[in-house]
Amino acid sequence: MKNKLKELLIEEMSAIASIPITDDYEKAINLIYNRVHQKGGTLICSGMGKAGQIALNISTTFSSTGTPAMFMHPSEAQHGDLGILRPNDVLFLISNSGKTREIEELIQLSRNLHPTIKIIGITKNSDSALGKESDIKILTGNTTEICPMGLTPTTSTTTMTVIGDLLVVSMMEKIKFTKEEYSKRHHGGYLGQKSKEK
Repeated sequence: MKNKLKELLIEEMSAIASIPITDDYEKAINLIYNRVHQKGGTLICSGMGKAGQIALNISTTFSSTGTPAMFMHPSEAQHGDLGILRPNDVLFLISNSGKTREIEELIQLSRNLHPTIKIIGITKNSDSALGKESDIKILTGNTTEICPMGLTPTTSTTTMTVIGDLLVVSMMEKIKFTKEEYSKRHHGGYLGQKSKEK
């Protein structure tokens, strides 16, 4: 059992190490900075299923570190939630295959509402609908799920999470986010107390 767990851990680590690092990270940071920090927009994160859970996590991490962000469920967007979208917002969309129907529909609906809306896509497949429609695409790498059936999102969600972390930390450095600013957003709990320590 321990040997098998070690093998799985190595596979996950290998997937992280294989994430392609390109100029698109810097382009994404500059786009978010321009639209959100300079023009008052919001980073709107979305994904379906497990990818949606990662998008939610990324949105809350951005928000807690000085970059206004929120999660929009792609299905709920079709029932009125799309109304939160404004021209200076940035859509941050996640789909491992890049072919998720709800994400494809969200792209079309968003551009019907705001034709100039900018999209950052995270996907495994550069030639997918998400890959082609994104203004900036960040690839997760050619990962294989560690699920015995090769189906359950496991390795892919790990790489998505790491990509989100890389972008969040890069943005924190760009805006020179301080411990004092962090404490304003974390009043309670252990992190709130720790952020107020001198």
